[in-house]
Amino acid sequence: MNLNNKKVIITGATGGIGNSLVKKFSEAGAKILATGTKEDKLNILQKEFDNIQVEKFNLGEHSKIDPFIELANQKLGGLDVLINNAGINLDSLTIRLSEENWKKVLDINLTSTFLMCKSAIKKMLKNKSGKIINITSIVGHTGNFGQTNYSASKAGIVAFSKSLALEYAKKNININCVSPGFIKTEMTDKIPEEYKKMLINKIPAGDLGTGDDVSNCVVFLASDLSNYINGETIHINGGMYMA
Repeated sequence: MNLNNKKVIITGATGGIGNSLVKKFSEAGAKILATGTKEDKLNILQKEFDNIQVEKFNLGEHSKIDPFIELANQKLGGLDVLINNAGINLDSLTIRLSEENWKKVLDINLTSTFLMCKSAIKKMLKNKSGKIINITSIVGHTGNFGQTNYSASKAGIVAFSKSLALEYAKKNININCVSPGFIKTEMTDKIPEEYKKMLINKIPAGDLGTGDDVSNCVVFLASDLSNYINGETIHINGGMYMA
């Protein structure tokens, strides 16, 4: 899965899955622009890997997405792959969920994905090729208690990606989703041990996944080995949900 000199944008690069994505794409020889909102963590990535550039960027600032993609295109010398990994959750029971927190999650997770894809595709059309991988979630398929906003945003990404794939398949642009289950990250580290044991008991594989489990699949989808895969969602959840 050689990605030598492929120009790649990775959003949400400072999280657990994001860190693994940067590592795997770096090992595959890609030229990376890593983005996130935590400047200190971006600087750590910059020091750790030779073939990446970093850019602090808040996806909630929708008016800045087009200029950001233009900047990324200039810095990388083109754009071959976009990985929409960034996302937020603001959990609450629906009757307590404010309209503001509903909109925030939809804006960051779904609307920003739409705008990033829209802007990136304009560059990819000029190149006559491209790969987009959108990171969704198991809860976009199963639902989850206290996560109506987050689940809706992730389910929306799947439907959006299928429609986008239909529009640009003949232009040699592949759009796919990767849907992680429960992965070992800072977020899952905060889950109380008693609940975590109950969760693991529901996973046929008997454990949480790792960031590498996710990033290995994303690298495959970004490579030429996946050229005939389009509009698909690949589930990485240890058998917890089987589509």
